[in-house]
Amino acid sequence: MNIVERHIISQNTLVLGALERMDALASDATLFVVDDLFRLVGSLTDGDIRRGLMKGFTVDMPISIFSKSQPKYLRRGSVNIQDVKTWRDRNIKIIPIIDHDDQIVDVINFGKQISYLPIDAVIMAGGLGSRLLPLTLETPKPLLIVGKKPIIEYNIDRLIAHGIKKINITVKYLGEKIVDKFGDGSDKNANIQYVFEEEPLGTIGAVSKIFDFTNEYILVMNSDLLTNIDLEDMFTTMVANDGDMIVATTPYQVKVPYGIVESTNGLITELREKPTYTYYSNAGIYIFKKEVLNYIPKECYFNATDLMQALMNDKKKVLQFPILGYWLDIGRHEDYAKAQVDINHIRF
Repeated sequence: MNIVERHIISQNTLVLGALERMDALASDATLFVVDDLFRLVGSLTDGDIRRGLMKGFTVDMPISIFSKSQPKYLRRGSVNIQDVKTWRDRNIKIIPIIDHDDQIVDVINFGKQISYLPIDAVIMAGGLGSRLLPLTLETPKPLLIVGKKPIIEYNIDRLIAHGIKKINITVKYLGEKIVDKFGDGSDKNANIQYVFEEEPLGTIGAVSKIFDFTNEYILVMNSDLLTNIDLEDMFTTMVANDGDMIVATTPYQVKVPYGIVESTNGLITELREKPTYTYYSNAGIYIFKKEVLNYIPKECYFNATDLMQALMNDKKKVLQFPILGYWLDIGRHEDYAKAQVDINHIRF
């Protein structure tokens, strides 16, 4: 039984039946009442039943008498992230997602997820992982275990925790093993599809092979990252600044072991003793508007940096989002060893 099936109940159900359902849901005991066409018509909690009984209603009556009409909901395709944040902050824990026919298609449970972002995701998992040989001789790098689960699974779970459940995974080297591991995503209450690269298409070129994006924003990320990035903050930063694309970045410090002389026209203007300079490097996580897909050529080798440059050449707004939490690109043996230690101390 998926999350929607656990939380919906027919308006004709008697109260005793509803109480049994609530008992199974335990602390998540909120039911959404639907009519014969499975359209949302109300909500029901144990408090609603208690108040109904105090009014003289009986347990052999249908729940339609007890339920609240006009329940709160979000409509798929027009989710306002500010509404999500407001209801979460007001401790409204469970919210249904309805489609254009008012039928429930998903349920948010803020006890188990962080947010509900209107984003489709693509995880790039087609690399050879040659720098991690011999570990990757028979195992694709995304499936290498860190702690208790594969590297890529941390990223899948982070997307789902932010309400991003439509996930495409691009695969090539030993890609069938990734498919076998995660299947269609139903075990995680997600929709996972796969894109096979016959030839290498760069760090973002394979996105051109996907044609069924349903949201107006798309997130692309590398599969070999270990990070607790706040994706809601990244998304809201992009929207607030009307960006066309936002790029996650991570600080990289360069320490100069000598005194530095700065000058203008031969005249010394400043002396710096062994300075440290901070630069920001590309962290391999991007969010962009759906129309940006038009800048990605079909079936061509194309990197994310090429996309960024094409947008900037066209005077589009490309923003950066500095990661304030943990981030590690697991590309080398020393990175993999570090991840095995760090995973015991990272808060996801």
